[in-house]
Amino acid sequence: MSYAGRVGSESSGAGDPARTIALLWGTTQVPGRGPKPALIGAQVVEAAIRVADHEADLSEVSMRRVAQALGVGTMSLYTYVASRTELIEAMLDATYAEAVTDLTDLATDDWRTGLTQVAAASWRMYLRHPWMLQVFTGRPPMGPNTIAKYELELGVLEGIGLTDVEMDAVLTLVHTHVEGVARRKIEAANTERRTGLTDAQWWEAAAPELAKVFDPSQFPIAARVGQAAGERYQGAHDPEHAYHFGLQRLIEGVASHLATRNEPDSR
Repeated sequence: MSYAGRVGSESSGAGDPARTIALLWGTTQVPGRGPKPALIGAQVVEAAIRVADHEADLSEVSMRRVAQALGVGTMSLYTYVASRTELIEAMLDATYAEAVTDLTDLATDDWRTGLTQVAAASWRMYLRHPWMLQVFTGRPPMGPNTIAKYELELGVLEGIGLTDVEMDAVLTLVHTHVEGVARRKIEAANTERRTGLTDAQWWEAAAPELAKVFDPSQFPIAARVGQAAGERYQGAHDPEHAYHFGLQRLIEGVASHLATRNEPDSR
């Protein structure tokens, strides 16, 4: 598996909005043949997800490759999905269904716990499906699973004192954090596979050469902090630590914002 694609190398919302929404909500009609067979359409999407998961790279997903996985002719796929762009939208929405299931027992009586669960569901989703990180979702797929996921996540923040816009902004902050750290974790694992060296082995090989050219007195803060981090992580960084540390700081920031808002006016 390669994860060769770049961040944002694909984009949701690039297809025809009306046609895409009809596909995602199952209202697409096959010309002259009555309603589109939903089961077959779902099989196309499931096959595309399997290809993307196996390759860990969305660029490997083509209509031809998906048709081969299903054992049908490429042109037959266009009966159910008008284009690769719309197929990607359907793949995203179908995958979000996993997060919806993951959030079934979401804590809505404790927003801190609930927000931690929201982040964890997305974290697991990205690690299962790293190709999702190649899609820029500034225009999210407006399918039933995407909206159901958003509804559940917002429920965690409902009634805690945030405005509607702030509720949306908090979710954006959490998901941006999760996406960024998940990407680092996946890329680190791929680097280890490509080089055949763990981070600890790489640093062990690099340290003697760096010592020949690096003067700690010239960069005292970098030397001190770098040594402490390296000893802690056994590498340049630890995505798991970054995930938990960053999420906790985000939650503390939201709590501080709420506390400040709830303080009595001292004027």
